[in-house]
Amino acid sequence: MSIFEIVYWLALMVEMVIRAPLNKKRKQEKMSEQRVSQQEKLILFLLLIGMMILPLIYSASTWLDFANYTMPAWGGWLGTTLMLGALFVFWRAHADLGLNWSPSLEIREKHELITKGIYAVIRHPMYASQWLWVIAQPLLLQNWIAGLVNLLIFIPFYLLRVQAEEKMMIEKFGEEYRSYMGRTGAVLPKIG
Repeated sequence: MSIFEIVYWLALMVEMVIRAPLNKKRKQEKMSEQRVSQQEKLILFLLLIGMMILPLIYSASTWLDFANYTMPAWGGWLGTTLMLGALFVFWRAHADLGLNWSPSLEIREKHELITKGIYAVIRHPMYASQWLWVIAQPLLLQNWIAGLVNLLIFIPFYLLRVQAEEKMMIEKFGEEYRSYMGRTGAVLPKIG
């Protein structure tokens, strides 16, 4: 296993450690609304394959070796830097969002619109962290399948999920959310 594969697996463990306490507390919360479609369940399952299953097959066997490629060392170090950025944004988003976080389209009974911390700059830092992740993954796991499949699955997930999430937030928070949208960028800070 290369140092960059180790970076990938350590990053995955760090994400799990960041999310675990909130996930446990979140399950005790009452939800007032859930919009989890079969399409979303399927895409989330495909993301699990792209983020964990294929990388595990790549790292633990030779089955995907036919799709390996080699990059210069700077590619792996760039991937490491992007992954560290992904983890920082992921941690900051969870710290600022608290129990308002959900892995799917859900609204808590006591849901709040969070506009402080990283949310003062971008509306979807979790997706920003996942963008960094899916760009870093093929730099760390230098395999056309284990490295790129997650990116190919994440693109339609992102396009579908953000649209549905913003619609739900507008329905819940109305003009407050529209005003918030005007002040912030989706996954990159708004300029000007």
